[in-house]
Amino acid sequence: MPPLQSAGPFPEAEHPEYAGQYHLEECLGTGGMGVVHLATSGSGLRLAVKVIHGEHASDPEFRARFRQEVAAARRVSGAFTAPVVDADPDAGRPWMATLFIDGPTLAERVKRNGPLGPQELQRVGAGLAEALRDIHRAGVVHRDLKPSNVLLAPDGPKVIDFGISRPADSDLRTETGKLIGTPPFMAPEQFQRPREVGPEADVFALGAVLVHAATGRGPFDSDSPYIVAYQVVHNEPDLAGVPQELVPLLRRCLAKEPGDRPTPYELMVALRASSPSAACDTQAHIPAQRPPSERAAASPAPGADANAAPDAEAGGSAGAGDGGPGGTAGGAVRRPRRPVVLWAALAAVVATVAGAGVVLAGSGDGSPARRTPSAAPAPFRPWSTTLGAAGAEGRAPVCATAGAALWCTGSGVGVAGLDPAHGTVLWTAGAKAPAADGGTGAMGGPNDEGAAPVAAGGVLLVLPPGGTRYRALDPSSGAVRWERDVAAYAAVRTAGDLVLLTTGEGSVLAVDAATGADRWRGRHGGAGTEWTGTPDGTGPVFATTPSADGGSTRVAAVSPADGRVLWTERLKGSLTPVAAGDGTLHLLEVDTEGFTVAVVRLDTAAPGRSTRRVALTAPLDQAQAAVAGDLVYVVGAGGSLLRVDTAKGAGREVWRLETAVAHLSRPAPRGGHLYLSAGDGRLLAVETGEGRLVGQTKPRMGGGRHASVLPAPATAPGRVYATAPDGSVFAVDARDPARW
Repeated sequence: MPPLQSAGPFPEAEHPEYAGQYHLEECLGTGGMGVVHLATSGSGLRLAVKVIHGEHASDPEFRARFRQEVAAARRVSGAFTAPVVDADPDAGRPWMATLFIDGPTLAERVKRNGPLGPQELQRVGAGLAEALRDIHRAGVVHRDLKPSNVLLAPDGPKVIDFGISRPADSDLRTETGKLIGTPPFMAPEQFQRPREVGPEADVFALGAVLVHAATGRGPFDSDSPYIVAYQVVHNEPDLAGVPQELVPLLRRCLAKEPGDRPTPYELMVALRASSPSAACDTQAHIPAQRPPSERAAASPAPGADANAAPDAEAGGSAGAGDGGPGGTAGGAVRRPRRPVVLWAALAAVVATVAGAGVVLAGSGDGSPARRTPSAAPAPFRPWSTTLGAAGAEGRAPVCATAGAALWCTGSGVGVAGLDPAHGTVLWTAGAKAPAADGGTGAMGGPNDEGAAPVAAGGVLLVLPPGGTRYRALDPSSGAVRWERDVAAYAAVRTAGDLVLLTTGEGSVLAVDAATGADRWRGRHGGAGTEWTGTPDGTGPVFATTPSADGGSTRVAAVSPADGRVLWTERLKGSLTPVAAGDGTLHLLEVDTEGFTVAVVRLDTAAPGRSTRRVALTAPLDQAQAAVAGDLVYVVGAGGSLLRVDTAKGAGREVWRLETAVAHLSRPAPRGGHLYLSAGDGRLLAVETGEGRLVGQTKPRMGGGRHASVLPAPATAPGRVYATAPDGSVFAVDARDPARW
């Protein structure tokens, strides 16, 4: 909490004697939301206590904003932030106490003593970059990083004031319709598309803060905030006076497109590399793609992870749509070659795309349109095909694969069968026009944007975007076998040859996938019940119901044959299912604010069902996960990707990778790699053994467009099938992602 300069005398009402148990000794200063007081705890700790202004205490919006600040500050307390000691956002005068930091703000330091010298500038920059890394790992975007929110303590800079921070990529707005931030330090997207502001905006602000620290002015200075806003969006930054060795790095920070900015980790390494103590720093492990000459001589298949499951860990195949979708808020143009600071810059991706794009429109009456597949087999080459109205709704097609077949759903095309070898569209069926409001019909219901076609019971089960008719199709022709209106149901799940139509109150109708006939009905939970089963249909299906207070979760095992409850377990915490496997059920535990804090494994085989909980080293926002045996791969908003081992005797987070992609799809593990889609159309590959990024394709979206909701890639032996919001489906060789 800052030692703010006094702004003059305060009304008596602004001088309460106590905040909770803390006696307020003196007034340090004031801010827009409240007054900061010095206090001392019972153990002698000096505290900075922020008390909300009396005029705001009765305003629900300000209370919500302050509660958000407390939650964010608690979550990010670390080496480069002011730790929260205590708080009461529900008090008559809400307050928060943080450790008092005895030091000036960066703004005061520059005003009093002039710009920082090169070495001090690099130390402060590296510290702030590390602070942003920790803040973003906690799933928070600060949104108001500026010199007056940086304290220069003896042990390094501290980031303070999370008053307008929010969970990364959430829809939470503290002031509807208003710009949030301080114009000279706001990123272009904060002016242009504030709902899409992600961690990259904080990197832009850090670049502006370091320019101010180096020169005493900002990179877009003006007396008018309107002119500042115009310059931020349209003009190049003024970097005159910045040390020459830092100009390329700060220019990248101040890039107009979020995806062109470095990550906080890259900044940490680069700034430390520029300092005299660089030899002691750990080098960043950022994979640089090889030049074409090296690629040609490279072995076609890298070593696989010895601990990973073999090709059976097929993420993204039939049934993959049961997981939640994901995406990214990043730049939509191809990233330029970055300046070399410590390590070789990531080269532009070179990819050969074979086959012409095909734009399709279904017949509109549900009758399939067919095309004969290629007769002669040929060596696999990467291909790309466009389905339906390319990107008209910013929604990527969703695909699944099984055996030698590939199926996709997409806006305007319904469902299509594709030739996996060449991308040729073999048939289409059930094209449906978008909803009048541009939505997807039953949003939040059975028409899940991430739901892929599912092969089960000898049919292909699909609900095209915008539709409420759940259809079972002939997998080879697209002819309708049976269909059912599912508008009244909240979700559709598959487990082997069973289709589960569920309501929001816990009722379920089980339908035979092959015939569409009802098998049984039941009620095995309440509000918030989620159903999960194994893809092959072995074992029971599970109904998972969290308690109203979030303190526990009931798991019921249900017979798929007749709906009988086989057993129930009451587990601690609020849990959501990820996947059921051979004698296991993996779940994610979320806290009261919706952040994922642990992976939980329930061994479901009798006798002696047991539970193992693996706490995450840092919570994740909007987490998604995929399971491969004992291993769980979890990704969160902000780009944190991690591997958790839940095996008996292990129970640990093995590695964590900061991908710098604000939002990613659910991971698809296969053959020693994880595959993830990004909102600008990139496909990323991460090696599962050590968590290294080993390859990525080029972006497919331009003009600043991207999507925040993306399906996971589909995988097959030696191939990965991915989709992009421009309506394209593309295939790449999985054997060597570095050659993408």
